[in-house]
Amino acid sequence: MEQLFSRKPGFDIAFDNPNAEQFTRESSSVVQRRGGQTMQSLKPEWGFEENYTESPSFLHRIIWTVHHSTMNPSKCDDSEFFGRVHGILMYKDFIKYWDDVEAFEARPDDTVIVTYPKSGTTWVSEIVDMIFKEGDVKKCKEDVIFNRIPFLECRKEEVMNGIKQLKEMASPRIVKTHLSVKLLPASFWEKNCKMIYLCRNAKDVAVSYYYFFLMVAGHPNPGSFPEFVEKFMDGQVPYGSWYEHTKSWWEMRKNPRVLFLFYEDMKEDIRREVIKLIQFLGRKPSEELVDKIVKHTSFQEMKNNPSTNYTTLPDEVMNQKISPFMRKGITGDWKNHFTVALNEKFDLHYEQQMKGSTLKLRTEI
Repeated sequence: MEQLFSRKPGFDIAFDNPNAEQFTRESSSVVQRRGGQTMQSLKPEWGFEENYTESPSFLHRIIWTVHHSTMNPSKCDDSEFFGRVHGILMYKDFIKYWDDVEAFEARPDDTVIVTYPKSGTTWVSEIVDMIFKEGDVKKCKEDVIFNRIPFLECRKEEVMNGIKQLKEMASPRIVKTHLSVKLLPASFWEKNCKMIYLCRNAKDVAVSYYYFFLMVAGHPNPGSFPEFVEKFMDGQVPYGSWYEHTKSWWEMRKNPRVLFLFYEDMKEDIRREVIKLIQFLGRKPSEELVDKIVKHTSFQEMKNNPSTNYTTLPDEVMNQKISPFMRKGITGDWKNHFTVALNEKFDLHYEQQMKGSTLKLRTEI
């Protein structure tokens, strides 16, 4: 039994986080939906009817074991899914056509929405589209968001092609990308395009990214949450290091064509941030317009809206039975997932990576 539950490198089983039991229940549910067994179904098999304790630590060890015992070994090798572009980890399907990304021709009236993955991209995108459509909800619901705001570098043969979508789109265009300053096509800078960067605290990003790995095709099994956090800290996830990505865009914040926003500020006072966006895009922030945008882009509205919640995609692409795309949309959910030990390790690494940077983020509001 001890051998079965041996400690993995980077995996802390000392569940002294009072919120950890909630994550244990979530993980158990995810394991069950991925074809695993829950603790209750395994208990008789392992002879645990006697002297059985449902402590968070014990529960999580069982969930970890089941999760890994049901993994497809062929999916454990990240190189099957990812390669590198200028040293940054990227989806192989995107890399295959990377020349097209670098050669992309921007237009002067393009507006570029940039985020590190899982940082509120869909939220800020819908707000910007509402501004462009002058608060007309009906127009925003005429098509799904990934058609209204194409994902620049996204490519899967001819099934998904962000560049093709953008080339065929009339101006003014709104462009979505997760590219760092280093990887963004030069033409956006040459054409002096307006760019909006939304930044979210690293801990909540890591949690959201973990669930994204679980439910979206084209990702290897992320393993346990602590294992995934190790990869996240090392930049061994698509788009590379969160630290380098956010710092690269923070350095551009003084450029008058760049608006740098914080997810936590949007959660704290959405009206204030919507007004910033309206003014940055050269529009007048009437009270009526702001009211419409705030209402239409609330988390619950977007979660129930097929044009923003990605439920139009088949389960084979995005399995929302595992985890909804619009999961929680809050600040501080990391406290339900990080153990005390993992949090301390993360904080130490964060301090090292962000040393010398003036970029400061809040991890709770």
